[in-house]
Amino acid sequence: MPKRILQGQVVSDKGDKTVVVRVERQFKHALYKKFIRQTKKYAAHDPSNRSKVGDTVRIQECRPISKSKRWEVVADGA
Repeated sequence: MPKRILQGQVVSDKGDKTVVVRVERQFKHALYKKFIRQTKKYAAHDPSNRSKVGDTVRIQECRPISKSKRWEVVADGA
């Protein structure tokens, strides 16, 4: 099964080898037919500590690294 890849913006880089990435998704409400924006934050593993706050990054599912980290940074965006 392929691993999911998400794209988002780094909102925190305070932890060692960890970044918090905010991923935004957009969907249409089933009843009201209005587009809704929803955000979720993921803790991602960044072994080289390259990502800084404001960077756009891609994250990929991986094995559990800690209690909250199940994602890893695969590439910096644009």
